[in-house]
Amino acid sequence: MAGREAASAARKEQIIRAAIALLAEGGYQAATFDAICKEAGLSSKRLITYHFSGKAELFAAVADQVVADAEAFMRPAIDAATGARELLAAVIRANVAFVAGHVPQVRALQQILLNGGLDDWQRHHTRSMERLAGMLTDGQRTGAFRPFDARVMAAALRASIDNVAPLLAVGLDPGDCADELVELFDRAVSQERP
Repeated sequence: MAGREAASAARKEQIIRAAIALLAEGGYQAATFDAICKEAGLSSKRLITYHFSGKAELFAAVADQVVADAEAFMRPAIDAATGARELLAAVIRANVAFVAGHVPQVRALQQILLNGGLDDWQRHHTRSMERLAGMLTDGQRTGAFRPFDARVMAAALRASIDNVAPLLAVGLDPGDCADELVELFDRAVSQERP
């Protein structure tokens, strides 16, 4: 039974990875079940519909996979950070590095969002906002950050990170981009006012 479950999980991942590639390369309209079947090297669309009831469920799984990939990528940098300011910088740098290094996943997610997948994405976005606001509130509690509405600051931070993809796509250096965002938000939350 464990072998069968592993094979099923591997097949689902194969389908999800094929969908990511097609969404990234050709956009939402290119990611048909026929095209996904061909990209994944499957013999029949029934192998897709066995695992996913439709495009909406598949694309929700794509969003879940991109988020899981991002969290796994960022976790070591975030876990290594000590102190509120260092944690804020680590979160920004790790997010920018993920966006820069995982262009197909980011493009696939953008295609899903642009084509009506907002409901599925909302739970991930809400969870991210809650974590960012909690991190900022913890920084305030320790005295590292000045008083501000943590939800507003979290929204500004999330929006800033989410909107670096086009800048990186036209050649902005990820390190420079991360440095600018770290400087901007460090100043925004700092107890020391210029």
